[in-house]
Amino acid sequence: MVLVSPPAVERAERVWELVDRNAVVISADYEQATQWAEYAPAEYRAHAVTGLTRTAALLKEGRVGLLAGSPTDLAALLARSALKLDTLETVVIAWPEGFADGLDALLAEAPNARRIILSWNPPALADFLERHARRAEVVGNLPLDPDGKPLGPVGSARFAAVAATRRRAGLRDALDMLRATKPYVWTGGEIAAPKDTDVVVATTLPTREELQGLIAIASQPVVLALASQVAYLRSIAALTPLSLPSAADRAQDRSSALRVQILDRLGGDLDAELAVLTPLFEEHDPAMVAAALLAISRQPSAVSVQPRDAEIGTGGAWMKIFVTVGTKDRASAKDLVGALIKEAGLQKGQIGKIEVRESFSLVEIAPPSVDQAVRRLSGVAIRGRRVTARPDRG
Repeated sequence: MVLVSPPAVERAERVWELVDRNAVVISADYEQATQWAEYAPAEYRAHAVTGLTRTAALLKEGRVGLLAGSPTDLAALLARSALKLDTLETVVIAWPEGFADGLDALLAEAPNARRIILSWNPPALADFLERHARRAEVVGNLPLDPDGKPLGPVGSARFAAVAATRRRAGLRDALDMLRATKPYVWTGGEIAAPKDTDVVVATTLPTREELQGLIAIASQPVVLALASQVAYLRSIAALTPLSLPSAADRAQDRSSALRVQILDRLGGDLDAELAVLTPLFEEHDPAMVAAALLAISRQPSAVSVQPRDAEIGTGGAWMKIFVTVGTKDRASAKDLVGALIKEAGLQKGQIGKIEVRESFSLVEIAPPSVDQAVRRLSGVAIRGRRVTARPDRG
């Protein structure tokens, strides 16, 4: 069976009336696979391939009813013998317009499974349907005029490719970029916008008819779409991309600027800070720990860490210590930083460059702290091994 619908999982309600609970959904990518697992009724025990090892374990334990994944991920599970397509009752192929050519080998492993194909443009899949769904019933309106020619765009629209997990933030960014004063946000269903609407934003992928209704309200509605949905959208509208504001553009007040600063810092070296905070995470919600740190930072007497130059003194040189643990012990620079902070009582500014070699490590330490580091680090267990520390003799 071929069901004609826009390539949006939320628009494919009919599938749940047809699919068995022992089924696989082949989707365009990882993002659509996760949406299938999210929208599936609970009794289907749906699971998206988010990690091959975990999924293979769940399949082996029989804890998956409906499995959703991209062709690449499903092929990898087949290669591991974790997935048995020859025992399936149903295979759902979700909008294969962009990846139909790579499905032959995968579908050959499920010769007896019933095929349900979702498509927004069945005429473009003629060869694929001939191979894998010959003479299949087509349900829905084909995008063809009375003469059998492809329908053109119904009008103009702007679009932004936004990940499903960022849909709410994408909507906020779009409204900010458009300086909307009286926006109408369409999330599906009946279109009922106020008369004085100045901006229309669709967060659900519209059908051809629904887009016509949105265009009647605003000449260029904005559609927030997944990257895999843009080809469909281009078939029903003349598209213009909408550039959403960058993080710098959004930093218009102190709180926004602080969020941008935190985001920038998340990409840096935070090993020492994590070593200090990990014990707190074990007893408290990490979000509450972060909020407490932010509150402390806003106090006039907030604790500050001195810059590295201040720790070692103007013109001072770093000194190295030799530590008897290395890569063969599975030790990393993060392990050494954690031990120096938690066990030796050093601050991050007192720790310099760390070289982890096969059987030992060399750690730069501010000269005033070398004796403390050697004395307190010796006898400490790193990766299960009691270490000895001493000043490096070269």
